[in-house]
Amino acid sequence: MELRKTPSLSTARVRRPRGLVQEIVESLASDMREGLIKPGDKLPTESEIMARFDVSRTVVREALSQLQASKRVETRHGIGTFALAPEVSGNFKIANEDFSTVADVIAVLELRISLETEAAGLAAQRRNDANLAAMAQALQAFQDSINQDSDAVPPDFQFHMEVAHATHNQHFADLMTYLGAMIIPRTRVNTPSTAPEGRLSYLQRVHGEHESIYNAIRQQDAESARAAMRTHLSNSRERLRKTQIDAS
Repeated sequence: MELRKTPSLSTARVRRPRGLVQEIVESLASDMREGLIKPGDKLPTESEIMARFDVSRTVVREALSQLQASKRVETRHGIGTFALAPEVSGNFKIANEDFSTVADVIAVLELRISLETEAAGLAAQRRNDANLAAMAQALQAFQDSINQDSDAVPPDFQFHMEVAHATHNQHFADLMTYLGAMIIPRTRVNTPSTAPEGRLSYLQRVHGEHESIYNAIRQQDAESARAAMRTHLSNSRERLRKTQIDAS
C-alpha cells in the first residue's frame, strides 16, 4: 500500500506552561482532529518535530509514547509513526473533560496515591546511579523554576516520571506518560495563588516533599520512600479539599 505524503504540522501555536511534552501531544492531536493528519498518514519524523518545537529527542519520544498509549498513533519499527483512526471502546481513559472540577482532580490524585506510592518503594529497591542523577536534575530544575517565578509544572512532572523510570518496570512509566503533566494539580487549579503561605513558600514546601522522596530512594529505604510519596500526594489532596471547602 502506498504511504501518503507526510503532512506538515499546523501553524505554530502559542507555547503553554504545561510542559513541552504536553505541548507536542496537544498540537499533534489537534492536527489529527482537524484532518491535517489523517488516519494512515505518517507523522513527521522525530527530527522534524524536534526542529518544529525546538526540543530534545527525549521530549519528542515521550510525547509520541503518550500518543501511542492513548491509541492515537502506532509506531512501525524502521518505517515511522502513523496516525490511527479514533477508537471508540470501553478501555481505560482519562480525558481533559474529566478534569473539569476540583473533585475530578482529587479523584485522580487518589489513583496516583496507590500507583506512585508503590512505584517509590520499587524505585528505592531498584534505582541505579543514572536514575538518581535524573531525579536530582529534576529537583534542581524545580528549584530553578521557582526562582524564575514559574509554576514549575514541567520539572514537577519530570521528577515523578523519573521515579517511575527507576522502578525498571515499564508499565509504571507508560501509565505516567499516558496521564501526562495534566496529573499535576497546578495545571487545573491555581493552588500556589490560593495557598495561605503564598506562592514561593507553597512551591518550596512541594520541593521539600520531593527531596524527602528522593533521599529515601537514594538510601534504598523502600518503606520510607513509600511513606514520603504517600505524604506528598496526600498533602496535595488535602490542599485541594481545603480549596474545595473554601469555594463552597
